[in-house]
Order: sequence, then structure tokens, then C-alpha cells
Amino acid sequence: MLMPEIECVSQRPISRWRDGSFSQQQDNLAVEVPIALEFNGISHAVMLATPCDLESFALGFALSEGIVAQRGEFRGAEIEESASGLTVHCDISSRAFMNLKQKRRNMTGRTGCGLCGVESLDQVLRILPEVPAGRTVPLPAIRTALSSLSTLQPLCNLTGGMHAAAFSNPDGAILLACEDVGRHNALDKLIGRMAERDLNFQEGFLLITSRASVEMVQKAATMGIGCLIAISAPTTLSVEMAQATGMTLIAFARGNEFVAYTHANRIDLR
Repeated sequence: MLMPEIECVSQRPISRWRDGSFSQQQDNLAVEVPIALEFNGISHAVMLATPCDLESFALGFALSEGIVAQRGEFRGAEIEESASGLTVHCDISSRAFMNLKQKRRNMTGRTGCGLCGVESLDQVLRILPEVPAGRTVPLPAIRTALSSLSTLQPLCNLTGGMHAAAFSNPDGAILLACEDVGRHNALDKLIGRMAERDLNFQEGFLLITSRASVEMVQKAATMGIGCLIAISAPTTLSVEMAQATGMTLIAFARGNEFVAYTHANRIDLR
């Protein structure tokens, strides 16, 4: 099944008030549609997302949420369009599907909001292994990556309404960047595209244009990413999770300034 031709940016007529008068113009808006993720025929989650890079999105979601343990367990995806939105039909291995069914037996009312459907507080925060120690992150590399990030956000530059997630090599050269109206979706798309290209999640660092919520830290830690850099603020849970997993968490990274909340010893200030 071919990917339906669905735009990710749409123009709408607007009336703009400026300098004391209205003008009739066209404005670019980020497209947001319901996207259902199905695994071996069973609906698992419905997300509101931008309808681009959907196979990468599904793969990244499956990896970052622990539905599949490795790229090879995700065997492909087909996209179906309906009047209500899009459905991504994912084919995963029998082992991964058995594990998913077992998880679902312990959940009720699963939705795409991330925490809906869990039955106890113990299910909110996943137990994650420590991330590999990896290399230190040079300060010049952080500056270089941050300075080039905006040039790799064409959809945000058009609409002003997109988040981005990007992965940089240790020298500060951004290897991949993905955009979506949802910060989690942008990260899942990035994870999926990196897995498709067999890129090493330990050889570099992650940048996000949003706040560093605990879900973002969990997804990054699941993939073994040792350093997460956010443009906006962290939360208490994200700091605690980053500390526990050995991840360097940097936030408020803007221009030549940032705040390191955990494991600052892994930043090379020379």
C-alpha cells in the first residue's frame, strides 16, 4: 500500500491586523491529524501528529516504547487513509507481538497520551538500564549544533508550529533532524530514521526544541543516548530519570548559554 499524498503544511486565508489596518493574506499552518498505530492487526495507540515520515515514526515509537527490542523485529508498515485520519499497520515479529499482548493484558483503555491506561503508579516510570558512558560532549560541538538547528527546520520556519528533534555527531554536525507538531512524535521519527540508517545512538548527542519531559528522557535512555540537550526547561521527574540512568541532561540551551542538570562531568569545557 502506497503512502497517501497528504500535505504536512497547508495554506489558509487569514485577515492580518497590522499598523492599524487589516490585510487579506495566506498563512501556512502545520497539519495535524489523528494517526492510529496498529501492531499485527491490534490497535495500540492514537496520536495527533504531522503526517510525514510515518513509517519512521512507527518504527521509532515501537523502539522507544519497548514494543520491539531491535530494528529487525519491525518488518514494515503500510499506511491507510480514511475519513477519520490515518492508520499505520505495523508488522512485528511473533516474539515482539507476544510480549506486546502480555503488556496489554496489564493495561486498560490504552490511548496515545502516554500515561492513560496504566493501572498503578509503578507503571508510570519504566525501569531503564544505565546509558553507556560514551564520549564526553565538547562545548564547541554543542554551540555548533545549536547554531545550525534552526536551518534544519523547514516546516517550523514555514508555520512556526513544529517541534524538532535532531542528532549530532561528536563534532557538532547534525546528522538527522525530524519535525512534528508533537515533541514526542518528532523524537520517535528521529529514532526511526536513525534505526533505518543503522546510525549509532551512542556516537553523539540529542537536541530537542521542546522542554525535557520525563517521556523524552525515557525514550532517549531506551535507545542508549547519553546526552540530551533541550532548548526549554526540564521537569523534576526528567532530572531524576536522567540522573538515575547516567544521562547528561542539559536544558535552556540557547546561544552561548545552557544549564547542566545531571552528569555535567561528561561535558568537555575546553
